Amino acid sequence: MAPARPASPSPSSSPSPSPSSSPSPSPSTPSQQTPGGSLLGLAPVIPVVVLDDPADAVPLARALVAGGLPVVEVTLRTSAAREAIRAVAAEVPEAVVGAGTVLTPEQAEEAVDAGARFLVSPGWTDRLLEAMLGCDVPVLPGVSTASEVIALLERGITEMKFFPAEAAGGIPYLKALASPLPRARFCPTGGIDEARAPGYLALPNVGCVGGTWMVPGDAIAERDWPRVQRLAEGAAALGH
Repeated sequence: MAPARPASPSPSSSPSPSPSSSPSPSPSTPSQQTPGGSLLGLAPVIPVVVLDDPADAVPLARALVAGGLPVVEVTLRTSAAREAIRAVAAEVPEAVVGAGTVLTPEQAEEAVDAGARFLVSPGWTDRLLEAMLGCDVPVLPGVSTASEVIALLERGITEMKFFPAEAAGGIPYLKALASPLPRARFCPTGGIDEARAPGYLALPNVGCVGGTWMVPGDAIAERDWPRVQRLAEGAAALGH
């Protein structure tokens, strides 16, 4: 991926919520800094979050961090997304919050203005890619073909999202790319669940996976943050 300025760690921490609302971050929570501008080494799974109510953003992020998943991708699929990103950036400094489903240059700029510390797109065009790179945060442009991977490598981008992972060929396809394109590293996303994730994580060209199984819609609707934390702990353990 293109060089990017790592975010500075914050010495502050958010107040511990009451057990009935959301869990407190674990003392062993990974550092919020993005080492070398890379997202792929922070956690084995990046939760892909869709929120309809921005009020859910902070307790959800705290539950994920407490479960060992410090990277949170809030997708720009709802009108609540930007406010949710802003809230997490302000109130959960131990989380590395970013924006997913970035489709336009305007969305990229607005997301970073709201506090997004990385950008993820399902695909890319020259215009979108230039805008994302111009935001000076880590980016994961989406690819699903060898030609798209090569085009990004020509630009010096070595880390990318593989999407839609299962539909685009899954583990066999990524295995086939490893030998001819050894510089490329991926975050496969799309159709990956807890059962499929270990197979992807075992590949040498996969740094992490994206998924939604630790943030199920019913748990968010019921504000069952302890359940989210338990699911996050299971996802985090996949990296051990």
